[in-house]
Amino acid sequence: MRHSRKATLASAVGLGVAAALGGIVPTATAATPAGTPASYAAYERSQENESANRAFFDAVRRSVAEQRAANPGALAVTVTYNTRSAPSFRTQIANSTRIWNSSVTNVKLQEVSSGGNFSYREGNDSRGSYASTDGHGRGYIFLDYRQNQQYNSTRVTSHETGHVLGLPDHYSGPCSELMSGGGPGTSCQNATPNSAERSRVNQLWANGLAASGLGSKG
Repeated sequence: MRHSRKATLASAVGLGVAAALGGIVPTATAATPAGTPASYAAYERSQENESANRAFFDAVRRSVAEQRAANPGALAVTVTYNTRSAPSFRTQIANSTRIWNSSVTNVKLQEVSSGGNFSYREGNDSRGSYASTDGHGRGYIFLDYRQNQQYNSTRVTSHETGHVLGLPDHYSGPCSELMSGGGPGTSCQNATPNSAERSRVNQLWANGLAASGLGSKG
């Protein structure tokens, strides 16, 4: 899935493609149709995927920079979100927030009644669930109804939230790796980041400051 907003780079980073916890959909070819392990691997290594991940993370980072300036002594930055446009998924979102807040120490997620650094939305989209931003610091996570019926819904939400915190997709990873997304298939129930993913997020947000790049996959 590719977004464009008034000539600015928009990002959409998701769990996989189409019916496999989708987000940005890799271009299908006769040799590598969308939704296959080959298409996951090809897209994961693409410049487009790297740019999309970086754009979303950079947008959130800019959005929370003023919080750091207002409280430079804080050891952790708080990233705020609202769920007004995703009422059906409030339980899954709350579970995802608890998972992340108990997994990392340098950044915290907190719900607010309106506004926030990003928001959750819900609906029907053939591209599945994804994280997106117009590059102006007001990104959102879209949760697709059908996909959340096929896959563990908290895993979907927790994975997409991982993009907010700076983690890229890694479809070839095992179920124990949250950012492997749809790669392990519908039987995967894990919604918790592994130790490497937790460490990477803490590194990115060390001392309340987000690092300058995504670097290695968590």
